Amino acid sequence: MPSFLSFGCKPGKPDAIMLTSLSIRDVVLIETLDLSLHAGFTALTGETGAGKSILLDSLGLAMGDRASAGLVRAGAPEARVTASFDVAASHEAFGILQEQDIPAEAQEPLVLRRVISKEGRSRAWINDQPVGITLLRRVAATLIEIQGQHEQMGLADSSTHRGLLDAYGVKPSLVNSVSGAFDRWQTLRSELANAHRALEEAAREEEWLRHTVDELTALAPQPGEEEELAQQRHALQQAERRGEAIAAALSELTPKDRRSPGPAAALRGATRALLRLVPTNASAASASSAEAEPLEARTTEALTALENAENALAEAENLLSRLAADTEANPRLLEDTEERLFALRTVARKHSIAVDDLADLLTRLSGRLTALENGTAALESLKVATEEARVTYIQKAEALHEARTKAARKMEQAVTAELKPIKLEKARFLVDIKQLPAEQWSRQGIEQVIFLIAANPGQPAGPLAKVASGGELSRLMLALKLVLAGQSGIGTLIFDEIDAGVGGATAAAIGERLHRLAQNVQVLAVTHSPQVAASADAHLRIGKLTRNGQTVTHATPLTDTERNEEIARMLAGDTVTDAARAAAASLLGYENNA
Repeated sequence: MPSFLSFGCKPGKPDAIMLTSLSIRDVVLIETLDLSLHAGFTALTGETGAGKSILLDSLGLAMGDRASAGLVRAGAPEARVTASFDVAASHEAFGILQEQDIPAEAQEPLVLRRVISKEGRSRAWINDQPVGITLLRRVAATLIEIQGQHEQMGLADSSTHRGLLDAYGVKPSLVNSVSGAFDRWQTLRSELANAHRALEEAAREEEWLRHTVDELTALAPQPGEEEELAQQRHALQQAERRGEAIAAALSELTPKDRRSPGPAAALRGATRALLRLVPTNASAASASSAEAEPLEARTTEALTALENAENALAEAENLLSRLAADTEANPRLLEDTEERLFALRTVARKHSIAVDDLADLLTRLSGRLTALENGTAALESLKVATEEARVTYIQKAEALHEARTKAARKMEQAVTAELKPIKLEKARFLVDIKQLPAEQWSRQGIEQVIFLIAANPGQPAGPLAKVASGGELSRLMLALKLVLAGQSGIGTLIFDEIDAGVGGATAAAIGERLHRLAQNVQVLAVTHSPQVAASADAHLRIGKLTRNGQTVTHATPLTDTERNEEIARMLAGDTVTDAARAAAASLLGYENNA
């Protein structure tokens, strides 16, 4: 049957960032385990080999640690781990998810899930959306941090030290002013570089540029001009064709030379010929009146027809003449129009653009030519502005450097004050601030910040993860976390055997500091120290039992009485004595009264 464990820790603040639940299925010796966690300090204890490391390994899977088939419980098809977090709406995890288009609501838990098959294949989800391990690891790193005997995260990463120092003791306005000054400087630098390139490019093609601008200026292209000219050309061509047709018609009505009469002369000649058939006196008419009357009538009709034809021809000539006058073609205008149109199209083809784009080309090239002509003055002005921005950035960055140096000395003193009670009195904590070369300056300033530790007198200081031993480093991380409490987005800190190699007053001091740290972040600590366990707000015992012939790991939340017995076991060993129980009660009573 699954076990669902809820601890009696103090509730978290409304905007708390914390691990609220951890569900584990079929990971090594853990068959089914559900933990419900709250804010504060939770101690995890148990005998060596009971499975405390398995619990942390399981959580590591949800954080994106490397997976292997060996983590899957024997006989199970897959291992599954689900970790749920309460996360404030402003937390950077939501920004990361938004970048990846993964839905996440601040009012809902942020759920990280990992499944490992018995063949070793791994799959991951965030809020039921499948994700890559890299993204899972990136999100988890903003939520939870493990300080262990063999692996250090978070503060051991030197890339975070500058931001932590600023959060500890530097005004945000000063940091922001440096970022703004750097951005302006870089913007001007970019503009200056672009201006240099543009000027050099323009200078290389100056001769072509001047020739092209002169050519286009003389041509003076106008937007829409091609269509207008094409329409005008078409109209002039139509007028020319009409004029030619009218002229041809008139020419047919006009004698081509003196020897060939025109239609009008022919009609008049025909009329004169017929008039000879008409009688000239009455005697001639009466001589043959009976026979001439029909012929005379027909002759008169012919004469009338010829007269009408002559009048119609005259009317036709008149109409054609007026039409020719009204539609008189303008060959010169047509020639000019075609010349202009062809010139525009020739230049457009040369530049591989449309005719309507010639005006824009002229504007652009004129601007480049003007920039070339005025470029030196503009470039000098931009150089001055860029240099002024650089000086401003340096001034602000130097002020930030000074503020960081003061904050570093203050941080060193604060961390050092925490070292002696946790048996690191010989260690020296240093904040190394080293100025960077100009090419490495950034929005964050002109220096590199690295936290260093010299574990023993005479020993040179070095990076945290390389100089201190596992136990020393865990305790140093505790001191740093106390000094930097509330300055990181990390909501859950897990310490794995931070008390290794110490006991008595030192262990009590560690417990007191873990309890104090838990006022700001959620703290879980795997411990073998009764003093540390007694400092916790809640206590979870990890153990093993045999069920159906198989050994499985279980976790039990302890009542006050059970907790007293567990701490007595930690004090006395296998045989718990009354004296050990009394000592445990004293430890618990002391811490509770504190």
